[in-house]
Amino acid sequence: MKRKLRAAVLAGVLLVAGWPVFAQERVLSRGQTLYVPVYSHILHGNLDRSGKAEWLLLSAMLSIRNIDPYHPIKIDSVRYYDTDGKLVREYDPKIRTLTPLQSTDVFVELKDTTGGTGANFLVEWSAETEVNPPIVETVHAYAFGTQSIIFRSPSRQIFDSRQ
Repeated sequence: MKRKLRAAVLAGVLLVAGWPVFAQERVLSRGQTLYVPVYSHILHGNLDRSGKAEWLLLSAMLSIRNIDPYHPIKIDSVRYYDTDGKLVREYDPKIRTLTPLQSTDVFVELKDTTGGTGANFLVEWSAETEVNPPIVETVHAYAFGTQSIIFRSPSRQIFDSRQ
């Protein structure tokens, strides 16, 4: 009896916890401008005598994934900004038009500290018809010997060009 009760409670919890996934509205778009955080280095450790923390340099890979199974999207621009909001460089993605389910990436080297702790990408994409918006995120990495740090930063939409 206790097993059945536990199973019923667990099933109820899983159903309620999963409900937002099922309740999400499918939002289509013809284009967006996305803000994507980049951490070219992070501060860590204790402050030294001069009041400064240590830096850990990170590489960053911007990943742009067309998740629409039927329609292409066009990558209009990929711009990299520093902590002060100044344009550092404009990237030309390897692939300008992503066919259904195709991906592309842009890489910021470990030794590139020009972005600073508050760097970011602005990614603009468009499509001829309404599509599933792409997944756009940065994956940050540091690996040395047996130590590694890897994490991702999701994009956030700042403009939508739905028509």
